[in-house]
Amino acid sequence: MTARGAAGRCPPTTWLSRLLLVCLLVSGSITEEVSEHCSHMIGNGHLQFLQQLIDSQMETSCQIAFEFVDQERLKDPVCYLKKAFLLVQDIMEDTMRFKDNTPNANVIVTLQELSLRLRSCFTKDYEEQDKACVRTFHETPLQLLEKIKNVFNETKNLLKKDWNIFSKNCNKSFEKCSSQGHERQQEGPSDPQLPGFVFRLLVPSIILVLLAVGGLLFYRQRRRSHREPQTVDSTMERPEGSPLTQDEDRQVELPV
Repeated sequence: MTARGAAGRCPPTTWLSRLLLVCLLVSGSITEEVSEHCSHMIGNGHLQFLQQLIDSQMETSCQIAFEFVDQERLKDPVCYLKKAFLLVQDIMEDTMRFKDNTPNANVIVTLQELSLRLRSCFTKDYEEQDKACVRTFHETPLQLLEKIKNVFNETKNLLKKDWNIFSKNCNKSFEKCSSQGHERQQEGPSDPQLPGFVFRLLVPSIILVLLAVGGLLFYRQRRRSHREPQTVDSTMERPEGSPLTQDEDRQVELPV
């Protein structure tokens, strides 16, 4: 009985190999589920929801401030979407607010749920690079919604081509943006002071010019006012050689 029991037992190496095989099968099935999940997670219906949000917005020139990716500094399309995806989540939570239980509010809730599910398709880069390649935009609500729709649309297209594309490491691209940002900050202090310096230099110059012009006009006006009485007095005086003076001279020359 003891011999049979011993013969029926598997060596430790056999159990280990079977355990590894089971882990590989489970991980393979999970990978296939994730790939299928990411490839078809964003549907045309979500893009239609975003278009409805755009169509229902009132056209206005009023602008709102929000943080978004600076595409001029972050050229890589994959890294751009990885960064934009996280920012879109913040925008939908903090900026895009509608009255509860309205169609637009329900659309935002649906998109927020979609974003939470999409997290499994994006690998996380270093957190210290969260603000890299980001700047503050001032645009209309329509322009903001167009940006968000473009992010979802481009993400959908890339996931269909390669479900694992957003596992790319973008730390180098983000570090490049950070270095560019430090260079701008070092150059930045001189630029904001330049308009103030020009203003302080220009205003006194303008005041001096106005005072000089005003003084010149006052001097000319005063000089003209002095000339006018003299002209009047000279016209009132009798000129020499007039008939009256000639008669008086003749009367003096006559003998008594």
